[in-house]
Amino acid sequence: MATRQSQDLRIMLLGEEHDRGGFTCGVEDLDRYLKTQAGQDVRRKANAVFVLSEVSEPTHVLGYYTLCAMAISQGDVPEAARKHVPRYPLVSGTRIGRLAVAKERQGQRLGAVLLADALQRAFDSAGTVGASMVVADALDETAAGFYAAHGFVRLPDSLRLVLPMRMASGSAER
Repeated sequence: MATRQSQDLRIMLLGEEHDRGGFTCGVEDLDRYLKTQAGQDVRRKANAVFVLSEVSEPTHVLGYYTLCAMAISQGDVPEAARKHVPRYPLVSGTRIGRLAVAKERQGQRLGAVLLADALQRAFDSAGTVGASMVVADALDETAAGFYAAHGFVRLPDSLRLVLPMRMASGSAER
């Protein structure tokens, strides 16, 4: 399961002070989003963008993720997750649209740190806004495997995975 952030790392909302231009994770779409679109999305409230940095270098972005509200059809919820969500035609969720770690820091479990923070924020906000699940849109099979290893259930024939909010609360605490 995902791990909590350490005392030498911090995760906060993207701000003007963050060096977005120096970030590269090796996936062009994720790099371009942070460099060119993320600031605008934050200003327009289209996505919340959270960045990971070291306390000693707060402007250097080590990774990021995005969160936004969404809904999916009840029929799209995998059977394994269906017992944990209400029986409405549309099921509310919190979407992790993007999650990326800087190339020079990959393999150091920072993705798990980012995911733990995303799950905790999703769980905390669900009490105010209402969301029955966390939805992750994986970019590829490797990313889908990452989410699956953290308890997400994959939608058939898709790179979309879901985690019932009840399970997100347990994941966020580990």
